[in-house]
Amino acid sequence: DEPTEGLAPMIVELVGQYLRTLKDRGISVLLIEQKLTIAMNISDRVLVMGHGSIVFDGTPDSLRADSATRREWLEV
Repeated sequence: DEPTEGLAPMIVELVGQYLRTLKDRGISVLLIEQKLTIAMNISDRVLVMGHGSIVFDGTPDSLRADSATRREWLEV
């Protein structure tokens, strides 16, 4: 649950590398992360929650292409 929360940028990068290593070893991880860049770079599938419900379920590429969902739920 938000493994990079409150960490220095260099440590955030290390956490991202460790998560990538787990993925490369075939280990599945349920990652809850607000730093979208990390999640999008290592995930095969992403879900976006809004008001307690799943509002998007798809691949990182499909989320990148879905400007309405990004605008409504992810952009400030």
